[in-house]
Amino acid sequence: MDFCATKTNRIMKQNEGLANKRVVVLGGSVGIGFATAKAAAEAGAKVVVVSSNQQRINHAVQQIGANAEGHVADLGDEQQTKQLLEMLGNFDHLVFTAGENIKTGALQNMSLDDARQFFNLRYWGAVAAVKYGAPHINKGGSIVLTSGGSGRRPGKGWFLGASICAAMEGFTRAMAVELAPLRVNLVCPGLVRTNLWDSMPETDRENIYSAFSKLLPVQRIGEPEDIAQAYLYLMQQGYSTGEVVIVDGGGMLA
Repeated sequence: MDFCATKTNRIMKQNEGLANKRVVVLGGSVGIGFATAKAAAEAGAKVVVVSSNQQRINHAVQQIGANAEGHVADLGDEQQTKQLLEMLGNFDHLVFTAGENIKTGALQNMSLDDARQFFNLRYWGAVAAVKYGAPHINKGGSIVLTSGGSGRRPGKGWFLGASICAAMEGFTRAMAVELAPLRVNLVCPGLVRTNLWDSMPETDRENIYSAFSKLLPVQRIGEPEDIAQAYLYLMQQGYSTGEVVIVDGGGMLA
């Protein structure tokens, strides 16, 4: 047997791309999730877009085209997540990008009940997705989760976001060990121009974008399409698991 040829064939099979793969994007109707779903479909994948908003799902599916289908589910509700993933059956990759509008503030000014609620979708929603999604992932598939730069470099008033992001990194590493050989990775975006900032007045939002872009080595704010490429990379990179891929325009250096 030609060992080199066998090894090469195995690697080529791992890296055959997303053509005809089934990719489930939880939180895929807007922002980074939508950009990831669209990019995966353009790479030949059959995409399942999931969101709590039917109107946004309809728009996303229309924009993506024939390779997309959409389903409504409240991803902060464990039973809805379980029922959805059981209904979908087997697939190849699970992506979790769901999240509500960003909330900041000092610890002393925030209700702990409100803080706990913020974890419900971003952390516990991801936990439920992995718990009920992993048994349906085909051999060679993967899970890609989401955190954010505040977990590594929090600013004032970012204790809540930093806590969730750090928790997601620990969860990812633990699942990479527990679910092996299923691969589990995580994307850590920096500041990105998405709907998650829509709760902030437009003038304030644009001022933040402008000020922060001047600090970044790349001299611009990230777009959802920039971050989507990291999800596609991790889905296709068959030798990566337990990894955190930071895509922040050099924000950790600023």
